[in-house]
Amino acid sequence: MECLMTDLIVAVEYGGYISIPKFAVFVVLFVLWIALLSWLYRDARAIGTNEAFWAAVVFGAGAAGSVIWLLTPIFVVGLLFYIIVVGASSLGYVMHRNTQVPEFDRILTIEHIKDLFVNQERTIEQLESYKFITANNNDVPLPQPKTPDFLGYKMACDIFSDAIWRRASDVLFTPTAQEYKVTYNVDGTLLKQPAMPRDQTEYFIRFVKNLAALDMDERRKPQKGKFRVRREGKTTDWELATAGSTAGEQIALKQIMQQQISRLSDIGVSSKQREQLETIRHLKQGLFIVSGPRNSGVTTTFYALVRNHDPFVYSISTLERKVVVDLPNITQEVFALSDTGVTTYAKKLLSIVRMGPDIVGVADCADTETAEVACAAAKDGKIVYATVEADNVLKALARWIKFAGDKNLVADTLIGIVNQRLLRVLCDECKQAYSPNPEILRKFNIPPEKAKVFYRAGKVVYDKRGKSRTCENCQGIGFVGRMAIFEIIMINDQLREVIKQSKSLADVGTQFRRAKMVYLQETALQKVIAGTTCINEMVRVLSRKKDQRKRP
Repeated sequence: MECLMTDLIVAVEYGGYISIPKFAVFVVLFVLWIALLSWLYRDARAIGTNEAFWAAVVFGAGAAGSVIWLLTPIFVVGLLFYIIVVGASSLGYVMHRNTQVPEFDRILTIEHIKDLFVNQERTIEQLESYKFITANNNDVPLPQPKTPDFLGYKMACDIFSDAIWRRASDVLFTPTAQEYKVTYNVDGTLLKQPAMPRDQTEYFIRFVKNLAALDMDERRKPQKGKFRVRREGKTTDWELATAGSTAGEQIALKQIMQQQISRLSDIGVSSKQREQLETIRHLKQGLFIVSGPRNSGVTTTFYALVRNHDPFVYSISTLERKVVVDLPNITQEVFALSDTGVTTYAKKLLSIVRMGPDIVGVADCADTETAEVACAAAKDGKIVYATVEADNVLKALARWIKFAGDKNLVADTLIGIVNQRLLRVLCDECKQAYSPNPEILRKFNIPPEKAKVFYRAGKVVYDKRGKSRTCENCQGIGFVGRMAIFEIIMINDQLREVIKQSKSLADVGTQFRRAKMVYLQETALQKVIAGTTCINEMVRVLSRKKDQRKRP
């Protein structure tokens, strides 16, 4: 009897035993499963997908996983099976929903996981430090979170913050099938940036088009507009240009700089070159050519030469296709597209000349008729400045002779020619000194005693602890700003006869050299020796592509 009672007690204890920790795990996971089903049903209904189907899938997976878990002798194995089954069904729904919602509303993505660890209040505070002002001069309020406008606003803050910090004058967005390629223009050099996902970039494009008051639905025809960005009391103006392409809508952002009006003392000419240019002020008539490739600072030099004359003493007028800077007390005429129906650039210039100004500036002179009017004005008692696209002084002369069609007329009216380039300036904070290769010195005919040390752009900057960091002065580029270099020839009576009598451009070049004209390369080498720029920058700027060399 005693043995029977013992067996019964053992049986009761065995059948009634429950592990409290295991039971707690089961209850917690069961409650989470119910909460997951509730969220899934509401979320599926909100995004417009089949809520009953997905709820049934996750419910069935959870129910089956629970039964198998309870029947599995080993608790941990059953637990893992349950987690895998429920997790797989839930992940299937997440992948499905992410294809049905905008990018900003997707879950379990890298961006979503990052946001979980970000202080949202601090993020909102940072975004509010930016103010966007539309083309109609209206402030744009911070949009509601988790909306397309909010994502566009946030991306705009990130993009403009980085572009301004890196001193980018232009930001280009080029579409491909899956992404947008991003390029910055910093100091005249294109720098590739990390590509951006296409779907994210389209939110940004929509936001900035709205800022610039452009047609949201127009994706093929070119559009232009302006807006402003303000942060910490500093306002920057931007121009947005859009254009269609086979891959999608191209976007170009251009920072509108407040151009300062330069004088001869500001444009970077040497003291001797400045003395040469100052002599024009004392002449009564003649034509001076300002030349260089596109984006080489020709307009700045053109304005400085025009302003070298006193506008209160002389009547000064210019003809331009686009006014870059307003010149005080100088009449600036613009050749607009509407003018093409009734007149030409040359006829517009002729109408200006007939008004009787003492000084005439002609920007972008690129045709025979305009050159003829300019030469006639120079012969008729006026000082004329004309800009021409050319690689050097000799090519500028050859092109002007071709335009004018009369070598004798060009020789009789020509005062001088200037050609220029822009070189990037080495960063003073991180530039690195090195001993130049003797072969390089021989190649450029530089005496070794005059060039014991050259400088190049710094690659890495280290703090006091020896840790590498990005140079805050140049943002790791190695250059800050640009400077101009010039070659100038002033035409005297002897050189006029050379131009008239010479049979080739080489003969004229020989005589220009005898007249002590300093070439662009020599001026650039002086900057290299002084440590202002580097030899690679000089070679980059002065080297031209073969297809560019074909132009005379």
